[in-house]
Order: sequence, then structure tokens, then C-alpha cells
Amino acid sequence: MTEPLPVTAYVRVSSGSFDPSRFAEVDAANMRTSEYLIPAINRLPGLIRHYVGVSPEGTIVHIGVWDSEEHARQMDGLKEMSVVARAEMEAHGVTFRPIVNYPLSWTN
Repeated sequence: MTEPLPVTAYVRVSSGSFDPSRFAEVDAANMRTSEYLIPAINRLPGLIRHYVGVSPEGTIVHIGVWDSEEHARQMDGLKEMSVVARAEMEAHGVTFRPIVNYPLSWTN
């Protein structure tokens, strides 16, 4: 059984799109960025889980589950994410949408 999430939990969603013909290139860049993003994200307090997916249909998503909105917002200033990885992914044609932090309503 999974432990219940705190009632203060937030889900942070960062998503982007790219030309599907560049899937292999974007997927490879995503794996390269994971080498420095995973340790950087894991150093932040309040992280419960972080998921990343790249679709051959031309989208990428980062979903973080955090114990509070304050901790979710730490990602705004995480240089490895907001500057380094973003620039690398944009160089491969990824266009990002605005990031949204959602208070957790329910889980299944």
C-alpha cells in the first residue's frame, strides 16, 4: 500500500511541444539532461516524486509531486532546470507552455 500524500501536496506540471520528426533528438536530449537534473531535483526539500515523459507525438512533460506549494515553487529558481535544461531542450525545438502548480484535490 502507498502512503497517503499530505493534504498540502501540490502537483507541478511543466509541458512543451516539438516537431514529432525530432522525437529521437528530443528524447536523447531529455536523457542527457536527466544526468544533472535528477541530482539537482533530489536535493530540494519536499519532493515526493518526479516523473518525465517524451511522446513520439511531439510533447514532453515533467510532473513533480511536492509536499507543499512553497516546495513546488523551488523549481522556479533551480538553475539546472530553468536555465540549463530549458536552453538545451529549446535548442532541439521544444517550446514550453507556462508552468502550473496545482493543489492536490484527490488521488486514486
